[in-house]
Amino acid sequence: MFTSGNITARVFERQIRTPPPSASVNRSRLFYENLVPNSTLYDVESPDHCFRKFTEDGLFLISFSRNHQELIVYRPSWLTYSTTQDDSTAPPPPLPRRASRFDSFFTQLYSVNLASANELICKDFFLYHQTRRFGLFATSTAQIHDSAPSPDAVPGVPSIDKITFILVRLDDGVVLDERAFHHDFVNLAHNMGVFLYDDLLAILSLRYQRIHLLQIRDSGHLVDARAIGYFCREDDELFLNSSSQAMMMGQDKSKQQSLVGNKEDDSAENGLQHHSSQPSGSNSFLSGIKQRLLSFIFREIWNEESDNVLRVQSLKKKFYFHYQDYVDLIIWKVQFLDRQHLLIKFGSVDGGVTRSADHHPAFFAVYNMETTDIVAFYQNSAEDLYQLFEQFSDHFTVSSSTPFMSFVTSHSNSVHALEQLKYMKNKANSFSQFVKKMLLSLPFSCQSQSPSPYFDQSLFRFDEKLISAADRHRQSSDNPIKFISRRQPQTLKFKIKPGPECGSADGRSKKICSFLFHPHLPLAISIQQTLFMPPSVVNIHFRR
Repeated sequence: MFTSGNITARVFERQIRTPPPSASVNRSRLFYENLVPNSTLYDVESPDHCFRKFTEDGLFLISFSRNHQELIVYRPSWLTYSTTQDDSTAPPPPLPRRASRFDSFFTQLYSVNLASANELICKDFFLYHQTRRFGLFATSTAQIHDSAPSPDAVPGVPSIDKITFILVRLDDGVVLDERAFHHDFVNLAHNMGVFLYDDLLAILSLRYQRIHLLQIRDSGHLVDARAIGYFCREDDELFLNSSSQAMMMGQDKSKQQSLVGNKEDDSAENGLQHHSSQPSGSNSFLSGIKQRLLSFIFREIWNEESDNVLRVQSLKKKFYFHYQDYVDLIIWKVQFLDRQHLLIKFGSVDGGVTRSADHHPAFFAVYNMETTDIVAFYQNSAEDLYQLFEQFSDHFTVSSSTPFMSFVTSHSNSVHALEQLKYMKNKANSFSQFVKKMLLSLPFSCQSQSPSPYFDQSLFRFDEKLISAADRHRQSSDNPIKFISRRQPQTLKFKIKPGPECGSADGRSKKICSFLFHPHLPLAISIQQTLFMPPSVVNIHFRR
């Protein structure tokens, strides 16, 4: 820890003192207490685009056109201007008009069309592969709520005629590969249905209950790895097909011996001759992952008791009584824990397609992709899962090798976040409801938090109801958002005010705002708009 708050003294102290092992980055991040975005340009002349976010390495600013057809990528270039001011104690003069424009901070690299005539870019979806600087985008057609029933689909889940995932090289905007899903449903809002871990990509099909695993090659190709759902192993389909053929041959031979000449009756009775590789409405078999889930629950209840009589009674009460409830569960969400394990959230159909799933029962399962086994199963009110989440939350949130994301504040790496969590726990009326509320965020959405040091709770204190590292829209406030020093509780470091400088003239309209913070520069963009989407008010907050 630096002994002085002066930036010059800190630079000198860094030269003569060596930080503790594995603490050099944390020591360097203390400089952000002095390097803050202390100046604001209000209502900047900016392109009428939907600004999405900065990439995790800060090299690109992602935006989309208002018609959701084009991708526009910018490079942060910082502000460059000169002044003839002589008195260093006087306040800085206002910026020239040319320096107050959007293109003084950002340089447009290219604009590329990603969507066809009947498709639109999903403005809430974007994943970044930092190693190769690839960007994954998604386009889709309109959502159909009353779609025609399909024998393979889950009833009640809407359908989208076409969903296309597009891999773009962000350095030059070249489209490298595409992957399309037809008559399917993937939750694209805030990356909820897709998770990226290093070069592995998991896409959850809610409609057909399959987890599609793809690998992003260095060449920029999307390669199918496997699909988890009805089948779990790569050779499951081959095994079932060979078994079906053997059963067909045995049945045909016995029928020929007993019913010679009655070929039409034989073909009508033989229901396996039109075998499909996917489940159908007449197929009585459960999916592979559902069978593994039920067998894990059965074994867990069986091992709770040593006496066979008690085992049977416990199975009747805990397993067979709720058997149909377990069978009706569908996969809501999925995330990587590492390259071998997936955290899967199960729940009812109603909770999987609605935005608010608070009142629906949910379960969590840890799935080993190598052994195709369920290794853990929890209800959303399980205290032991909450203890794991409280002590090892980094393992849930930082599922990537990106260095900047390793410093996102969580309960396990910040004493201030842990104290705030314990305060909420002590204040809650019901501990069970508190556990459900905290576990509601699991599994975490991929790349849904900003790694900006200004959200580091060991450096700054701010109102998380107005602003946080989470990638979400917030209700706009006419008052500026204050960032107060954690080391000096009475010292205001900087303020961020979205919207016009003098406030909005119409106080009745409900306004929302979003904040885009650069991952390592003292630079941020605040975007304020009303629910009826008139032109946005864009402010740029920077260090001057």
